[in-house]
Amino acid sequence: MRFRPVSPGLLVDELAELISAGRTGTWTRVAVDGAPPAEPGALADGLAEALRLRGRPVLRVRAADFLRPASLRFERGREDPDARYEDWLDLGGLRRELLDPLGPDGSGRVLPSLWNAETDRASRADYVELPSGGVLVLDGALLLGRGLPFEHTVHLWVSAPALARRMPPDQAWSLPAFARYDAQARPLHTADTGVRVDDPAHPALLDDSPV
Repeated sequence: MRFRPVSPGLLVDELAELISAGRTGTWTRVAVDGAPPAEPGALADGLAEALRLRGRPVLRVRAADFLRPASLRFERGREDPDARYEDWLDLGGLRRELLDPLGPDGSGRVLPSLWNAETDRASRADYVELPSGGVLVLDGALLLGRGLPFEHTVHLWVSAPALARRMPPDQAWSLPAFARYDAQARPLHTADTGVRVDDPAHPALLDDSPV
């Protein structure tokens, strides 16, 4: 694999230019995917701000607000890697409340959060309207290869040794889930934009990525 080094700021600008140059008559759904050490939320925040500066309405959402209840996530135990991969994300809720309403025949009326994992209760968020031409920027982990509809996907890839070094100790049990994801979903190659972030301060674009 060949990578092109870029600065974090240039990465954000190139992504924002690519996405803002896309269709403006309907919605654009963007996923920023990566394990926690890859810091997908930071890139998603920067991208959302850059798109706003380019005149696009933006809705910034976290996949962590669409987890399933604890009784379902932890049915196989609190530290089961297969459950982390298969059972944590509420795919149905994410599609129904967020992604499908921003599809070609959608209404634009979406729920920006569904579940509060800390309280293990419904978030009770209000529905919001994203104007036509708006961009959804969603960040999270293990998002690709799940049949979720996006117009553009970004995967922040961390090599296995770097991921093991940088994963917080209390989340080290989840490393097999991310190894399985890398092997089965091949997110670096299936994403529209693949980025290596062994060091988040020095990202590098996969050389066939369209930015």
